[in-house]
Amino acid sequence: MKFPGNLALALLVGAVSNFALAYPLDGYEETGIRRVEGARLANEGLALGGIQPPGARLATEQVDLRLLGHPDLTLPPADPDFTARITALLAEHGNAYGIAVLDLTNPDQPKYAEHRGDYRQNVGSVGKLLAALGLFQALADTWPDDLERRAQVLRDTIITADDFAHSDHHTVRFFDVENRTLTRRKILDGDQGSLWEYLDWTLSVSSNSAAAMVMRDAMLLRHFGKDYPVSEEQLHAFFKETPRGDLTRLFQKTFWEPVTRNGLDLDQIRQGSFFTAQGKKNVAGGGNSYATAHSLMQLMLMMEQGKLVDEWSSRQLKRLLYMTERRIRYASAPALKDAAVYFKSGSLYKCKEESGFKCGQYMGNVINYMNSVAIVEQEVDGVKLHYVVIVISNVLRKNSAVEHQALGTAIHNLINERHSLD
Repeated sequence: MKFPGNLALALLVGAVSNFALAYPLDGYEETGIRRVEGARLANEGLALGGIQPPGARLATEQVDLRLLGHPDLTLPPADPDFTARITALLAEHGNAYGIAVLDLTNPDQPKYAEHRGDYRQNVGSVGKLLAALGLFQALADTWPDDLERRAQVLRDTIITADDFAHSDHHTVRFFDVENRTLTRRKILDGDQGSLWEYLDWTLSVSSNSAAAMVMRDAMLLRHFGKDYPVSEEQLHAFFKETPRGDLTRLFQKTFWEPVTRNGLDLDQIRQGSFFTAQGKKNVAGGGNSYATAHSLMQLMLMMEQGKLVDEWSSRQLKRLLYMTERRIRYASAPALKDAAVYFKSGSLYKCKEESGFKCGQYMGNVINYMNSVAIVEQEVDGVKLHYVVIVISNVLRKNSAVEHQALGTAIHNLINERHSLD
């Protein structure tokens, strides 16, 4: 459906400044993501929101898939020397990491490093990649030959937040395009935005509420097909009247089946539930959530090749991961300022009382999960660096956000050094 004229000003358009925001700054006209227009205006000093680093200023057509000409590329065997150099960066905490680095700077001779690539843990909000995968797979299955219809559904479908969005500590941006005003708060019942905007909030600021709404509608699209979107009355009746076992099976068809259809192993990567407490109550997913560095690397490689669902879906997902505001965790490494970074992270930590230790954010002493997925592109001295990094860690009592930031600098310097010597 189309936005009513007086509704457009109320749509959510962004995310808090302490989270990385995605999608190219010139994408508003194509997508209708109002947060993007707010970020563009802020970058020009015409609205609040901050200035982007050089690497975040690519135009939409520059944010593209880099391996379309290498459809047969698979992950090569781990190179012993490269792996040793990457592992050395982890120092004494090597056994608390799973890490994979794929250097694609010369795609005809890729170099791969992997350390504990099969180490599996809950990767937190990185699992929102699979929520997006489920939606894009449902779009492709419903309109396999109609890309404009898929884009129209993303752009014109209005989602109204309901109890699936309960609850979340993340705040998102309300940007009034006409008046160029910005406010920030949590998503509340009744807040409206397009499906593309909810995807943007899901992957940019990692809003659990937005992710739950995206997952809700991915299930509706999978069930209703070309009759989607349905009315508020229909969708609420559907979730109320459908037996719970049937909803669980629909959840798995929506979010598990695309994993295997895209050549990945459910034993290595899976999103097992909604991202909100009420979402979990409304629909039981039926399993745990986890991933490995190896499986996430496979996912990113397929996306760069245009093989994740299809080329159009892969391109849209990569653009949704492009960072266009303040960078955090791994992506906040100062060495990456001039680089284009495509990023998703997720964390989970837990503490108990311990003499001499003070618990803090990302500093758990029971668990301290931090997970980062990053694609980095930068031209340095005529060499177009292009590499993918997956980091899964559980280093106790350390600020894992700072640890990943430091690792981001170290890996970038290592990659740059490799090619400066060529």
